[in-house]
Amino acid sequence: MGCGYKDDKASLASSRTASFSLQPHQPSAPASKEVWKKGGRMFSILLAVHLALLACTLVSSGAFEKIAVHDYDVFFLLTVMMLIVIAWIIFYLVSTTRCPDAIPCKDSHAGPIWLRGGLILFAIFSLVMDVFKIGYYSSFYSCLSAIKIIYPIVQAIFVVVQTYFLWISAKDCVHVHLNVTRCGLMLTLTTNLAVWMSAVTDESVHKAHSKLKKNATEEIFRWLLKVGMRSSTTDVCNCNSQICQIFKNGYFWLYPFNIEYSLFASAMVYVMWKNVGRFIDHHSHHIQRLKFRLFRRTFFVGIVLGLITLVSGLGVLIVYEVQVNSSTESSRKNQALTMYYVFNIVCLGLMSLVCIGGSVIYRFDKRDMDRHKNPTRTLDVALLMGAALGQYAISYYSIVAIVASTPRDAISALNLTYALLMIAQHTFQNIFIIEGLHRQPPKEDHKHSSHQKDLYGLTFVNINAVSLRMPDGGGTLAPSPASGTEATPPSELVRSLMAPKKMNWRRKFLREISMFLLLSNIILWIMPAFGARPHFDNDTELNFYGDSMWPAIVDICLPFGIFYRMHAVASLLEVYIMS
Repeated sequence: MGCGYKDDKASLASSRTASFSLQPHQPSAPASKEVWKKGGRMFSILLAVHLALLACTLVSSGAFEKIAVHDYDVFFLLTVMMLIVIAWIIFYLVSTTRCPDAIPCKDSHAGPIWLRGGLILFAIFSLVMDVFKIGYYSSFYSCLSAIKIIYPIVQAIFVVVQTYFLWISAKDCVHVHLNVTRCGLMLTLTTNLAVWMSAVTDESVHKAHSKLKKNATEEIFRWLLKVGMRSSTTDVCNCNSQICQIFKNGYFWLYPFNIEYSLFASAMVYVMWKNVGRFIDHHSHHIQRLKFRLFRRTFFVGIVLGLITLVSGLGVLIVYEVQVNSSTESSRKNQALTMYYVFNIVCLGLMSLVCIGGSVIYRFDKRDMDRHKNPTRTLDVALLMGAALGQYAISYYSIVAIVASTPRDAISALNLTYALLMIAQHTFQNIFIIEGLHRQPPKEDHKHSSHQKDLYGLTFVNINAVSLRMPDGGGTLAPSPASGTEATPPSELVRSLMAPKKMNWRRKFLREISMFLLLSNIILWIMPAFGARPHFDNDTELNFYGDSMWPAIVDICLPFGIFYRMHAVASLLEVYIMS
């Protein structure tokens, strides 16, 4: 295709001609403008929409045995999509990025190190899941379609290639092969979403059948399992060996990590797509070097409380899983539900109060608001608000079912309190995070006069000695003829010397709040992601909405709630570092 500016060539040429700069390829020139090509964007969006609808249709149709769409049809489509994405990534790394002036600037806000580190962590667990899946399908390969073994192999290669691509290219603002790059990024985003839909469907079917297995006869369960496996191989392919059961249970337990990997990768790819053809003005888009200091300038209160919450939540999760899944007694199940609701009510209540306190502290924060264009921050806010809708929906459905149902017992009262606090906590946490993301990083050195900077430069400043040099009666210092600066009143000078200490106290409290919320969101992500789902164990909503409607509501909305927690963790980490 060549490395010339074939896409949007006229616009690029006119933009450079208007700048009259000696360095026409410098995007930081004052007269340079961002090149947003709506035609290429629209084409790539249409491509993504059609592919997403096709993948959604196949995944949802393949979930039922009566529909003539099997799981290997879904695997074939996903395999083809991943192979195309792998080929495009190789083309991007080998051809596009090596063109002259292909990446004249980079977005410093895109792909922060903690987001890429989380992506690598989820990628490692996804690779382990693919290994378990290969081992599981290889246990009875003679009676399965070959695509079931090929799919996890291709997925493992896809995870490795895409993780490397996002690690080195997440900040790129590409200016060559614009339309091809836009379409390739949208294809990558759609592939990740399709893999996410497939993983969510498999996990939901597995969870539903695990619950039904306890109350169904062997003949009925074999029929249900046949529907859930989305193929007719259940009667022929039996997983009887111990190693096969380990592989099967192992890759289902690792599904949450693969789900989060797909969503994290989709978010990073979307930011790259927004940055295609973008010029960044470095005068307004300054790069702020932030240092992550976990154990400095902190009181450890947020870390200690967060760790206590995390460890307590893990204990509650273990006891809940043991009592609910291994016991058929209703009394033990009610005890487990009571323990689960009490822990979550206490945790959500503390988080709500802490978020309100953080929002109040922001009212006294003197830092300026960051009003520059930032696609990463815009996406973070949209994902927080959008993903919260899943938990909002579940909570409101629960509230309606509890209020309209009779009789009401202690479990219903706890469930109602839990649903109300879930709504409140999501709302207050979103306000706190969004306000923190829009704050400028602390810049104390740029807000003082030259005379104050000289005082700050001293190793020790004796405020009393400074005040003794001031004239009596609250007068001002005489201005120096050579300096040409205005005199500084003694009270303002003393306040300016004391101001950084007050700012540090506010920032310390914000860091404590961010760390406590971060650790609390981790345990609230772990509990539903690894099996603690009282929506199926509590009979109130199930009896009110029916056996078909309520599981469908939970299966659709709960993945968004789980993703919200992990995305909140990443956003809170950014707020912590910015404080």
